Amino acid sequence: MTDVMEQSGVPGGSGVTTNGTGPQTGNSTEPGTGDGTKPETGDGTKPETGDGTKPETGDGTKPETGDGAEPGTGTAEPTAAARIAEIRVRIDEIDQTLIELWQERAALSREVGATRMASGGTRLVLSREQEILERFRVALGADGTQLALLLLRAGRGPL
Repeated sequence: MTDVMEQSGVPGGSGVTTNGTGPQTGNSTEPGTGDGTKPETGDGTKPETGDGTKPETGDGTKPETGDGAEPGTGTAEPTAAARIAEIRVRIDEIDQTLIELWQERAALSREVGATRMASGGTRLVLSREQEILERFRVALGADGTQLALLLLRAGRGPL
């Protein structure tokens, strides 16, 4: 994960903004414009787009990056840029699968909790949560523990 979008956990083109509000539509107006476009920067150019690339110029081409690198890949070498683009397609597919699995897991977990509480049981079972935390820690280390905590919270809500 070499570029900022991947490091932030938000893949380019996902429709998710860094503030979590989702895709922006053309119906909203950016401050200072009135036509729904982004305002110009101090140098007369449009700011970068949400995917880290510069917007197209009036003739339909992408502007130069200034360092010879292809926009969005960070390299000017065509073979490397093509390989990066291929890899990112797969990363985006994996991200979509992870999102779908996350949502399915959270729904199943909520159903387990609701079923347990409806039958007079407790809201959660700490031994089960500890088992999940340990499984993720063993497989993924400290980051696994953090991931498991997020998964558990998505299914049962905050403690």
